[in-house]
Amino acid sequence: MNNLRKTLIILMSTLLFACNSGQKQETTSEKKNQEEKKDNFKYLVEQFADLKIMRYQVPGFDELSLEQKKLVYYLSQAALCGRDIIFDQNYKYNLLVRNTLEEIYKNYQGDKTTDDYKEFVVYLKRVWFSNGIHHHYSMDKFMPGFSNEYFKELIDGSGNAEFEMPPQQLYDFLLPIMFDPTVAAKRVSLDAGKDLIKASACNYYEGVTEKEVEAFYAKMKDPDDPEPISYGLNSKLVKENGQIKELVYKSGGLYGKAIDKIIFWLEKASNVAENNLQKKTIDELIAYYKTGDLKEFDKYNISWVEDSLSHIDFVNGFIENYGDPLGLKASWESIVNFKDLEANHRAETISENAQWFEDHSPVNTKFKKDKVKGVTAKVITVAQLGGDCYPSTPIGINLPNADWIRKDYGSKSVTIENITYAYDQASKGNGFLEEFCYSKEEIALSRKYGSLAGNLHTDLHECLGHASGQLLPGISPDALKNYSSTLEEARADLFALYYMMDNKLIELGIMPSLDAARSEYNGYIRNGLLTQLTRIEPGNDIEEAHMRNRQLIAKWCYEKGAADNVIEKKTRDGKTFYVVNDHEKLRELFGELLAEVQRIKSEGDYEAGKKLVEDYAVKVDIDLNKEVKARFDKLHIAPYGGFINPVLSLVEKEGEVVDVRISYPDDFVGQMLGYSKEYSFLR
Repeated sequence: MNNLRKTLIILMSTLLFACNSGQKQETTSEKKNQEEKKDNFKYLVEQFADLKIMRYQVPGFDELSLEQKKLVYYLSQAALCGRDIIFDQNYKYNLLVRNTLEEIYKNYQGDKTTDDYKEFVVYLKRVWFSNGIHHHYSMDKFMPGFSNEYFKELIDGSGNAEFEMPPQQLYDFLLPIMFDPTVAAKRVSLDAGKDLIKASACNYYEGVTEKEVEAFYAKMKDPDDPEPISYGLNSKLVKENGQIKELVYKSGGLYGKAIDKIIFWLEKASNVAENNLQKKTIDELIAYYKTGDLKEFDKYNISWVEDSLSHIDFVNGFIENYGDPLGLKASWESIVNFKDLEANHRAETISENAQWFEDHSPVNTKFKKDKVKGVTAKVITVAQLGGDCYPSTPIGINLPNADWIRKDYGSKSVTIENITYAYDQASKGNGFLEEFCYSKEEIALSRKYGSLAGNLHTDLHECLGHASGQLLPGISPDALKNYSSTLEEARADLFALYYMMDNKLIELGIMPSLDAARSEYNGYIRNGLLTQLTRIEPGNDIEEAHMRNRQLIAKWCYEKGAADNVIEKKTRDGKTFYVVNDHEKLRELFGELLAEVQRIKSEGDYEAGKKLVEDYAVKVDIDLNKEVKARFDKLHIAPYGGFINPVLSLVEKEGEVVDVRISYPDDFVGQMLGYSKEYSFLR
């Protein structure tokens, strides 16, 4: 999901759509003006620590109708109202830390030109970026670049600050939370040798052990239920007076004040819905938020999947479970978007042929779906990001996550074109390919096909990979436990990689030649074995599910193809490179591994899944890690990126909304402080 998209794919998609739609084309001058406007836009805003802050544009917003603009505005407000929820879910003291740091920033009267103060500002920005004190990707607690003594000076020097505790008490309380590396060391721990709940700082459990959690939910599940409820998805599990109980996220329950604000804006959105099905979908989400009933959530998901006609769309709720070491509980997130009509041809073509891809998959027939239902794919333009999708955001989404809904009703897959375009524009000319590609031919292939191949990989991963396959009867979706996320991402990636080298993509007119696939294979192996190590501190294991997935696939294929020299390790001038020598045989290896990973999921084979992940996905060669980081550091590139949201503003005349305007701020600090002022409902 880290592949960048370039102007080429947008232009190609535009051409393909135009040829098939018969719609009126823009004049040459209009197209030129739009491209010049994009080129002049400042995408990269600032860089600090290992992070870069970017902006994204929302092309097509001005062409929406007034009612559509109002719908986007109301949904965007709902997206921003859940900001406090994700901070609290990530760690129970994140909101206290954030408020304290912000009060210092606004009120400190001391010297703001010192290195210590500059380090304080960097730490605050990191807290904003990661929605808490743990790195958004590695899950490790990041440490302040200033001393605890200076932190005391900051508190004492902020006389007008509205702290939540007396200054000395606040300092004593936050001292271990911020400065002790052993306190809340990891937001999510996947160390199989430990109690995962006790080893993780995330705020989904309190006073309970891993075994108690598993026993609690095992009693609730019915293995014979054809429509199993995702128990635990929207709650915190706690032990009070010796009794274990759920604190449900709902109106009047946990996070109720923020959820009530979300409901307020969703009700406004319902009143300007584009059609009855979209209105029904929004109303079912409101019912779920009011009751906390997961059956209502399933109703909402079914309606959401079935709505393929609405131009405006959104994700809002407790969705993904990557933040829970047991994969049960979901973080809050939101994305507001509308269709990129000109870029949809590629995605639509893939979804229309979903059954062909399923039928020709190299997995065992009993693990395939007899009939792939409702696979809807589209390219979208994001208008607002919220919760766990902000500031760092995915570039592709496939939902819902419930396997039975996928099987019976289908899934909706999206590729986020304006975000990937922004990534690409912000990264031009950074020297990355020249440093990590072995040959000029490899560089040339990547420059010619890299963006197109990345688009196709993402589409195949989200639209077909996640939507493929099925569980055998009686197999729990939670059977793979803490290895579930890594194996699911591997399954989707392998599905995409296997079909990248298939002539079917050329026949469908969505890939020009197999050279595009070779470019993707080169880049995937290079990333999985080499360049993603830029994100790992030497001596650490790989913890994040997507990174584990990529190393698992690349390392497994490297080992299994060693006899045939499918992937070759080369050195030059003291630098390590990995070169794919036989792309066809690599495809066969992708297919072989896909068949095994699908079997593991379909049969719920926990032990086999554990062995695969632990053997290939976790451990890192320390010397190689150091080498890669040293090479990368010389390029002065931040390995992680996130975005400032555009601002939507209502234009009113005589009490009536007559327009919604969009603007693009370039002040990360300003946006963060503004959000804390306007959307802090849990303090």
